[in-house]
Amino acid sequence: MNPFVITRILVGGLFLFSGASKLIEPYQNFLYVVQSYEVFPPFLAEISAHVVPWVEMFLGLFLVLGLYLPWVLRALLLFIASFIAIVGQAIIRNLPIKECGCFGEFLSLPLQAVIGFDTTMFLTVIYLLFKESKTAQLSLDQYFTPKK
Repeated sequence: MNPFVITRILVGGLFLFSGASKLIEPYQNFLYVVQSYEVFPPFLAEISAHVVPWVEMFLGLFLVLGLYLPWVLRALLLFIASFIAIVGQAIIRNLPIKECGCFGEFLSLPLQAVIGFDTTMFLTVIYLLFKESKTAQLSLDQYFTPKK
């Protein structure tokens, strides 16, 4: 199988898992994580705790299926860049955060590891975007895009 398709499915599966792992827990758990980064005012932290897991899950699902691939890849770049910025500012400000909260209760990573992981994910998504024709193989987009 095409390595771009495998990578697309793995990255999508990761986001699908990340979103789903937050959704099966009480939203207050993720709200606490969002608040610990001290980036958003309370009302935006509350909205983020409700919305971010769903966005992660749907972006992951759409990536796995290959739906709206160019848009999903670009949205993932923005999402991952914001994760890098939020975690980076927490490290710079030396906030007392022991784990990222990226995968709910299933996996705990220190912030320094998250920066490396997210940077790798960011570069991987850029690569998938630049090789979009290879990434789009075995995608549902090919059934909805008019033939040229």
